[in-house]
Amino acid sequence: MNTAARPGTTGATRTCPHCKATILDSASVCPGCRGHLRFDSAIVQRAVPNVTPLRVEGTIRQPADSPPWEYSVVVSIRNERGEEVTRQVVGVGALNPNDQRTFTLAVEVFERIGAKPSGNGKNRH
Repeated sequence: MNTAARPGTTGATRTCPHCKATILDSASVCPGCRGHLRFDSAIVQRAVPNVTPLRVEGTIRQPADSPPWEYSVVVSIRNERGEEVTRQVVGVGALNPNDQRTFTLAVEVFERIGAKPSGNGKNRH
């Protein structure tokens, strides 16, 4: 596991066999590659988030009269004390004149039915 939480505990993680992303142990569908991981009907129902409390979308366009730009997309997660728990570069690229990119960040929340709390409050992902 990629966290201190034991399998079956809220916040426990594993590696997606398709894209190798770190995902929640309880996931039936990988949120990154959307590959199906389990086909138990009770678990598949949890593939849809209960709520999306944060969703931000923005578009940038490279001006026609500017030199090319390079960009890095960085995601940082902080705990209740403001300490950085994780920081990852999730993508990089370049924009040439008149190029456009749209970026979306979403935090999806899933309810763990019958799960035990992790107890450490420091879930890494």
